[in-house]
Amino acid sequence: MQWRLADEDRQVALGEALGRALAGQGSVYLEGELGAGKTTLTRGILRAHGHQGAVKSPTYTLVEPYELGEVRVHHFDLYRLGDPEELEFIGGRDLLGEAALCVIEWPERGRGWLPEPDVRVQLYLDEPGRVAVLHAGTDHGRRVLECLAAGMPAQDDHPASRHDGRGKDMAGKDEQDS
Repeated sequence: MQWRLADEDRQVALGEALGRALAGQGSVYLEGELGAGKTTLTRGILRAHGHQGAVKSPTYTLVEPYELGEVRVHHFDLYRLGDPEELEFIGGRDLLGEAALCVIEWPERGRGWLPEPDVRVQLYLDEPGRVAVLHAGTDHGRRVLECLAAGMPAQDDHPASRHDGRGKDMAGKDEQDS
């Protein structure tokens, strides 16, 4: 599933839609180079659960917890992680194992230690905006992507702006038939 995100507002909107679809549970891996918009997408995910404050990447603390009503979100940033085993020392296994939503930036730094994500989001620079490619890794992730496909409006409401990279629009129709 792929979206062209023209600006920061569209990134936040995708994050909000993703946050609602996740319903406060699961894990999301955010991948992309520096400046690709991982923290911006996280801001949208947090807004979906009522957070209105600033969101900064927990680069030095590795994890920032958010208690948002009934929803607990753990925002990980593994950019400065020296070894995946360090996650054990900060209580990562407990945080990932509890009933919470875990958003993980730079998951490749935790490779071999982190479980398979429900949803993997790859962000690419495509100035002035971004491209987001989403993949499901679990049954929960597939349900999340189905929910997104049914409810996320296309940029400019044009079917070609919301495709899954296989010539299908988000409703599963061939783009030329839309």
